[in-house]
Amino acid sequence: MSGLQGAGKTTLARALEEAGFRRLCPDEEMFRRYGHYGRDFPRGQFRIREAPVLKDVALELQELLAAGHDAVVDHGFWTREERAQWAATAIEAGGEPILIYLPVPHEVRWERIRKRNAKSLVDPNSIEFSEEDLLRHAGRFCPPTEDEPHIVYDGHPKNVLAELRRARRSTDGSRH
Repeated sequence: MSGLQGAGKTTLARALEEAGFRRLCPDEEMFRRYGHYGRDFPRGQFRIREAPVLKDVALELQELLAAGHDAVVDHGFWTREERAQWAATAIEAGGEPILIYLPVPHEVRWERIRKRNAKSLVDPNSIEFSEEDLLRHAGRFCPPTEDEPHIVYDGHPKNVLAELRRARRSTDGSRH
């Protein structure tokens, strides 16, 4: 997936999980290993601590794909380079990467983040952010371009599932 905080990645990933996908969430693993960001470990250490988590998630993704499972990585993939690296990871394991882009206006994302902030001490998917953080992150986000094949999420998981089924039929020749 590719999207900023509050875009609906976890909601979509959970819907895909209900449809049979294996869900991998680096933020939940960060919370499990290190606790609350900004309280249990300093804000400036997020990327340093995230690196080994992402490596472990990539290995788990490869194991799932090699075993024939569908998987969704509940992560933002902000840059083209990051998306290309994870696509290569999936391909190496015999998977077919499909990128889902979640374009959501700032006002909607900020409203969602404000609500999530209230649960940030107990919910691993509710890392607390200020609006200033959200705006700063938006400046670093590079949405997928036309030459990066992707599905645009319209807020309806059933439509993504239909697109994923169509993509599977086109790659495996199946009719169901």
